[in-house]
Amino acid sequence: MDKDDGRSASAEFAKLLAVVVELRTRCPWDRDQKIADTPRHLIEEAYEVADAVARGDASEVADELGDLIAQCMFVATILGENSQLDMAAVLKGAAEKLIRRHPHIYGDTQADTVEEVLENWDRIKEGEGKSETGAKSIANTGRALPSLMRAEKLGAKARRAGMDWANIREVLAKAREEMDEIEHALDRGDNDGAAEEIGDLMLAIANAPRFIERDAEQTLRAACDKFVARFDHVAQLAASRGLDLKAMSPAEIEALWHEAKLLPRRTGAR
Repeated sequence: MDKDDGRSASAEFAKLLAVVVELRTRCPWDRDQKIADTPRHLIEEAYEVADAVARGDASEVADELGDLIAQCMFVATILGENSQLDMAAVLKGAAEKLIRRHPHIYGDTQADTVEEVLENWDRIKEGEGKSETGAKSIANTGRALPSLMRAEKLGAKARRAGMDWANIREVLAKAREEMDEIEHALDRGDNDGAAEEIGDLMLAIANAPRFIERDAEQTLRAACDKFVARFDHVAQLAASRGLDLKAMSPAEIEALWHEAKLLPRRTGAR
């Protein structure tokens, strides 16, 4: 890495910020945006970064990451128009928070393992006014995240507090228990109860990947991609044989599905 990297990055950061500020002043669309309009753009850009990372394309990651950084600058620019919270304040606060939450780097606290780092992080975060009572609460953990990601984050946070399944087999046992409870609710004609038990099942399953060192979001993303590939194979097989999926029986579609499952193995796809 060149010694000039930091200076170059700072210069490019300043250039990008200047462009964002100018667009906010001169572009009709940018000028029309309100702070309430920004979350959907932030979320969209963040997910595009995540998708690029999942596909392992470094150039695309860089491109999407640039879009996300620009969007963050845009939000800070809007904030700065109506308050003292400008980009400098945002950056200053972010740096101070990182320094404060890493006392093993910037202070005299000892933390030699990941678990110790996370314990320090949680303790410091609680001391920043995140908890309204003396008791440790996970109420705000991941509250703004999509439910799958929040479920996994809640499980990891509960583990650090001392409550968790011992291993993935215990998670699977819990999932089977929840499935039985879903069946019982359906037998009673209790759809509300079934929905509640389905939620419990989903919460348990969302935590299963972390026990085999996998990420829930990426695990489900891969499953979705696999489903898309197999569905496309089924549709192609049906079309090549002059078949209409809507007119086929479940057994006929299942036969095509099993046939499609063999195709990726021949072509080397997952």
